[in-house]
Amino acid sequence: MTPDTEKLIEVCEATWPPARAWNEGPLTLRDGAEGGKRVSAATALGAVSENDIEQAEVAMRAMGQRPLFMIRTGDDALDAMLDLRGYARVDEVQMLVAPIDLLTDIPIPRVTCFTIWEPLAIMKEIWAAGGVGAQRLEVMGRAKLKTGILARWNEKPGGVAFAGVHGGVTMVHAVEVLPHQRKQGVAQWIMRAAAFWGAKHGASHIAVLCVTENKSATALYTKLGFTAVGTYHYRQSPD
Repeated sequence: MTPDTEKLIEVCEATWPPARAWNEGPLTLRDGAEGGKRVSAATALGAVSENDIEQAEVAMRAMGQRPLFMIRTGDDALDAMLDLRGYARVDEVQMLVAPIDLLTDIPIPRVTCFTIWEPLAIMKEIWAAGGVGAQRLEVMGRAKLKTGILARWNEKPGGVAFAGVHGGVTMVHAVEVLPHQRKQGVAQWIMRAAAFWGAKHGASHIAVLCVTENKSATALYTKLGFTAVGTYHYRQSPD
C-alpha cells in the first residue's frame, strides 16, 4: 500500500527529528535547535483556539524561535486564523513517494555512490556549500537508522544526500549536487543508491520532500517514478 500523507509526516519526523518535541494543549511544539523549518514548526493535534496560538507563540519565542506553524491536510481553520494574524504563507512542500523497486532495477555503476556514516569531510563541505550546515548535520545525527550518500562523477566528488528508514519507508533528505556536476545524472544515482540501501533495511517505498517551486527537482523525481501524495506549507510570524 502506498504511504499516505499522515504516514510520510511520521517518517519525516523519525528520519529528520527535532531536538525535542512535546504537546501543549492541541499543539505539538518543537525545539529545532536552529535546524530549519521542518524541525521547528508547531503542528496541530486537533482544533486550535486563538489562546492556543498565543501560548505557542510565547513558548517558541522563549526558545529563541520565530513563531512558525506547519499547515497540513485538515488544518484549514488554523491556516485561516494565522492568516488573519498576519502570518505569511511560505514554502509549499510536496510529499513524493515511489515503490522502492522502481529504483533498484538498474545496477549502480562501480564507484559511483557510497553509503557512509559518519559523514566524511568532503560530504560536510558539499552540504555546507548548499546551505546545509552544522545544525542540520546534528538533525541527521539524531535519526536512528540512517546513512549519508556520497556520489562520485568524472572521477571527482559529485554530490551528497542523507537517508533514513522508518516504518518501511526510506526518506531522502538534503540532496546536494555540486554545480559543475549537475545535469549529468548524479542526482538520479544518489536516489538509486538510497533505494538500494533502504531495501536492505526492509523498506518497500522511498520518499522525498520537495518545495513545489523547485520544478527541476520535481521533474527528476517524476521521471524516476515518484508520485505526489500531498502537500503542506508553513505559516511564519511577521515579526
